[in-house]
Amino acid sequence: MIDPGRIRAAMQVFSNTRFSIDLPPGHRFPMHKYALLRDRVQAECSGLRLAEAEAASDGVLALAHTPDYISAVTEGTLSAAALREIGLPWSEGMVARSKRSVGATIAAARAALAEGVALQLAGGTHHACADKGSGYCVFNDVAVAGRLMQAETHRRHRRALPLWVIDLDVHQGNGTAAIFRDDPTVFTLSLHGARNFPFRKEASDLDVDLPDGCTDAPYLDALTAALDQAWARQRLAGVAPGLAFFLAGADPHEGDRLGRLKLSDAGMAERDRRVFDFLRQRRVPVAVSMAGGYGRDIATTVAVQLRTVQLAQQAWCAWQTGRIT
Repeated sequence: MIDPGRIRAAMQVFSNTRFSIDLPPGHRFPMHKYALLRDRVQAECSGLRLAEAEAASDGVLALAHTPDYISAVTEGTLSAAALREIGLPWSEGMVARSKRSVGATIAAARAALAEGVALQLAGGTHHACADKGSGYCVFNDVAVAGRLMQAETHRRHRRALPLWVIDLDVHQGNGTAAIFRDDPTVFTLSLHGARNFPFRKEASDLDVDLPDGCTDAPYLDALTAALDQAWARQRLAGVAPGLAFFLAGADPHEGDRLGRLKLSDAGMAERDRRVFDFLRQRRVPVAVSMAGGYGRDIATTVAVQLRTVQLAQQAWCAWQTGRIT
């Protein structure tokens, strides 16, 4: 339930780009895309409240991760094999950025519960499991933030907070699915490339596997059907989500070097629009994370993600007026 007394004049957006990682030359992870996106958001999206969130504490991380794993990351005692699976070298900067990224999703979730829509300019680290990282993901920001929002809601209001995770990164959200396995308070939906990483997938509550080369029309048809099916299953179970996390990966775009799907600029925008409209029509607040994006030209990825920010801002404005399109 949105509290009108807490609504302000602009959507809240969180960034942690000050905490970057120095990667070796030729590393595949496009770390600089986050600063590029922040700069374009600042230049082209007027009226946003852009802020830097606090780092998640080790105690908060333990809501979704094992203490031994948190300690190994923090103290730099991860094995060489564990670091290879993560794909990032250990450094104090890596630790700081990872904890700040979780903190930004926590801040976005709190803001979404207050105002309907909020966003962070990174996050979506959905390959991280309870006891390990993977695929450039150290800690699972959505899992930690979701568990914390449930705890805070129960403490303050003595009620449950059912969650939705709508994962539209091109890679299946295996870590999120594993953490929330058999948890009836969380519904996980993943729409992803069938033949893409991770090659051993975990079972989400609803998985939609897409073939290589999937274009706009079949992708959007699959998304609409998946959202409708997820909602019907939740209604049948007698619950409705009180908060959604939307992982708005840019990597289904046709210009992505790792995605293997073929969505156009228009298709990506329509994907985001359908998610925002679906949730707003049902009055489900949403916290947005940018998730993956590995464009052959990184400016293409940044442009796709900038459009997500702009559409989220439009959805935020519609929430404040109560308008349903």
